[in-house]
Amino acid sequence: MDKTLFKSHLIEERSQLAFIKREIHNTAKTHFSESRTGEIDIVVSEMLSNIIKYATRGELLVRLDSEGEKIVLEVICIDNGPGMKDVPYSIKDGISSKHTLGHGLGSIARLSSFSQIYSQIGWGTIVYSKFVNDEVYVPPALKFVIRCINIAMPGETVSGDGVLVRVLEDKVMIFAGDGLGHGPHAKDAVDKAVNVLKTSSSCDPCELIREMHMVKKGRGLVATVAVVDFYKKKWEICGVGNFLTLLQKGLDFKNYLPHNGIVSVNIPTRLENAVWDMEKFQMMIFCSDGIKTRWDLIRYPAILKFDPMILAAAIYKDHARRTDDMTVLIVKIL
Repeated sequence: MDKTLFKSHLIEERSQLAFIKREIHNTAKTHFSESRTGEIDIVVSEMLSNIIKYATRGELLVRLDSEGEKIVLEVICIDNGPGMKDVPYSIKDGISSKHTLGHGLGSIARLSSFSQIYSQIGWGTIVYSKFVNDEVYVPPALKFVIRCINIAMPGETVSGDGVLVRVLEDKVMIFAGDGLGHGPHAKDAVDKAVNVLKTSSSCDPCELIREMHMVKKGRGLVATVAVVDFYKKKWEICGVGNFLTLLQKGLDFKNYLPHNGIVSVNIPTRLENAVWDMEKFQMMIFCSDGIKTRWDLIRYPAILKFDPMILAAAIYKDHARRTDDMTVLIVKIL
């Protein structure tokens, strides 16, 4: 399983559940203990049964990732069901609107290394659950958090969207790219760009775009590179092509206007970095063109109190085109 890629399971009928649960079980058992795999099975089963009981249809996103030496399994459950008015009340044991035992949401919270639930009446529910193969999970102390949902176009097994994060002393370099088209050739274009950035000695976004442009083989890509300098408290951003990039603080945002062109095919002779001030609790949000651009945080009350993965899932839920690879990348300054 690709470390940056979520696998999407669209759920439309009960007959699909056994196959999905077995596939996730087989993924988990190779990296987690038998008892921990059993707990993951319980959580996944509760998520899937809730979709069938309350929403009829939904989607489960699954990804195997890592934090340092720890293996991480992430599961995101998305539905367009009736939603919950009071999530803290609904997760109490014994609370159920379907005359069941009412232990489902509570068990998700207890068994996960980390979990959150976001819901609105009439909009639906997002459940984010994270499992770490460590008995005592302590989140790493960082100056920022990175959350990314990257999903291949339906029918493809690989995504032509790619991301890279490099920590360089007091700076962090973030790359978000989209290979032209989709499938293996688009992925190859992004992988070539990522390989250039992994070994580059530069921290200048314009220079990094130029270095990627020198790789002329294969398809081109659209790309944005942002560098945050924690010492100078500045962002520097340079992008070519339509990869949406905006800086969000509360409900206010700045939208970055990229240069025209295609990296490795045709870029402007003159590139300039945009320079923005860095502040605590800002979010830099990147969306590939598989995500519609007309979204507004006002539609998601109180969502900024949650982990940025919830926001990424909400944007994906409401604005995924499903005709291309889809990526939402969020970098939040702490």
